[in-house]
Amino acid sequence: MLAAGMLMTSAGQGHGTGAATPAPGAEFTPLTAAVLTKPTPFVATDGQTHISYELLTTSSLPSSAPLRLDRVDVRDARTHQVVGSLSGQALADAANPVGDPLPGADGYTPAPPGPTPTVIQGSQQWIIWLDLILDRGQRVPKALEHQLSGAVLNPSGPSAAFEETVQATRIARTPPLNLSPPVRPGTWYSSESCCGNTHHRRGLAPINGRFYVPQRFAIDWYRVGEQGQTWEGDPARLTSYLSYRQPVVASAGGRVVEVRDGLPDQTPPVTPPTPPIEDTVGNHVTVEVAPGRYLLYAHLTPGSLRVREGDRVEPGQVLGLIGNSGNSATPHLHFQVMTTAESFPTDSPPFTFRHFNVVGHVEPRIWDDNLGLQPTGVLPITPSPHDGRHRARYPLDREVLEF
Repeated sequence: MLAAGMLMTSAGQGHGTGAATPAPGAEFTPLTAAVLTKPTPFVATDGQTHISYELLTTSSLPSSAPLRLDRVDVRDARTHQVVGSLSGQALADAANPVGDPLPGADGYTPAPPGPTPTVIQGSQQWIIWLDLILDRGQRVPKALEHQLSGAVLNPSGPSAAFEETVQATRIARTPPLNLSPPVRPGTWYSSESCCGNTHHRRGLAPINGRFYVPQRFAIDWYRVGEQGQTWEGDPARLTSYLSYRQPVVASAGGRVVEVRDGLPDQTPPVTPPTPPIEDTVGNHVTVEVAPGRYLLYAHLTPGSLRVREGDRVEPGQVLGLIGNSGNSATPHLHFQVMTTAESFPTDSPPFTFRHFNVVGHVEPRIWDDNLGLQPTGVLPITPSPHDGRHRARYPLDREVLEF
C-alpha cells in the first residue's frame, strides 16, 4: 500500500510478469532535495575550513499535508559521521520558502528570528542555507550526505515521524583560486561576503528556468579612510565617497573575455531602480584566469575602462576605476569568481587572497550598498577576533582589511 499522498503511475505499479523490483533500501520520501553547486572547502580569516552551499528541498505531499522539519544532519557519506547539524532556532534561521523576501532585506532592521518549529507546507519548496565549519584539523570528507528528520503532521490524528537520507554530494577537489587584491594598497571594507544572512550569500536567483546562487562568495569593496570614514561631505555627491574612481587592478593574469562600458553612474544615495538583467553589474570587466574560472570586476565608472576584449592582462594591471553604475547605490567594487564568462547565469565558487591584515570589523548589520543613508560616513569599526596577518584566506563579512 502506498503512503498517503504519494503518487505512482501505472508503469510503476509492478503488474505483470518480469516486473522490476525496487532498489535495496528504496522508500517513498516526503521531501526531495537538490544541491545547487559543487561544495568547495575554503579557509576563512577565522582559521577554520568552511563549506557553504544550499539544499533545495521540495515537499512531495499534497497541499493539505504539512510536515515539520526538525533536524538536518550533514554527514560524511563514507563514514556517516555527522560533520554539521541544524535544528531548532538555528534551522529556522537557515531555511526559508522559495520566493519569500530575504529577512531584513530593507537593510535597516535586523532579520527577525525564523519561526519554530520549521513547518513546510505540502507541495512547497524551501531552501536550506548550509554553512559548515569544520573543527581545526578535521578531515574534509570526499562526499557529503544529508539526513532529514521530522514528522508529517496530521490535524486529525497522530503525526507520522520520518527520517530520510538524501542527496549524496561529492566535494570539489579543485582548491579555491588564491588571488592578489583587486584594489590598490590601503584600508578596505569587505562587505556582503560569506557566510551570514547577506544579499550575496542568500541571493537565490531564478534564471532561464532553474535556480542559481550567482553571487554566493562575491565581496563589495569600499575604501576606508584613517578615521574609519567611507565618505566625507555631501553623501549625494559621487566625489564624496573614498571609493569613487579608485583604481581596480587585476587579481590574476588572464585574458579579457567581456567588457561593458557606457552605463552612467547612479546618483547616491537612493537605491536605484532595478535595471534589466544585462545591466545589473554595470560597467565591468571579466577576465578568464583558468579553465572554468572567471574574475568579475563590476560597477566601474563610465569611460574609465582600460582594456578590451581579447587583451592579456597581468596581475596588478589597472583595468578601470570604481564607479556606481548598474545596480549600485554608492560607489564600490563588486568582485567575485564565476564559472562562466556571463554574470547571469553562473555559479560562484570561493576564493582566497594571498596576504592581508585584518584591522577590525563592523559588528552591526548595516545596508552597506547604501552607506550614504547612514548618519555619518564613519563605520563603527571595533577590534576583530581575527585581527592580524593572514595568508591564503577568504575575508569574512564586514571585516576591515589592509592590503
